[in-house]
Amino acid sequence: MILFASCNKDTVYKEYVEIPEKIWDRSFMPEFETEIKDTSQYYNINIHVRNAGIYPFANVWLFIHKTSPTGKTDIDTLECVLANESGEWLGDGMGDIWDNEIPWIKNYKFDKKGNYSWKIEQAMRLEKLPGIMDIGMSIKVPENQ
Repeated sequence: MILFASCNKDTVYKEYVEIPEKIWDRSFMPEFETEIKDTSQYYNINIHVRNAGIYPFANVWLFIHKTSPTGKTDIDTLECVLANESGEWLGDGMGDIWDNEIPWIKNYKFDKKGNYSWKIEQAMRLEKLPGIMDIGMSIKVPENQ
């Protein structure tokens, strides 16, 4: 199931993918795809993590597979910190659910117009990661532009 969120004028893309049964199996890699039309613009790319209070760790490591319009794939690693050193959840919380928007790449320029896709793979030691509810991605125009 894919959940869409409304975008403000600075957000050019934002999408969430629900994690089946709130247990992120390593074999399940949410995929995000969008067309980039303006290569002269700078963008900030963020990863969104929605977790429940039962999530057993303070962070989640991700492998992000980016495929360009030419078919070239690059892989990046990102640590998403979800709780502080005291164990308090970060981000916006409501009840037992927490939303975090983690900056991934700032002031990025796409080199080619066309369709880009990203697959996000959980890179934790557990094969099945409990308590991760949704993974999302957004692409925004920086505020100073």
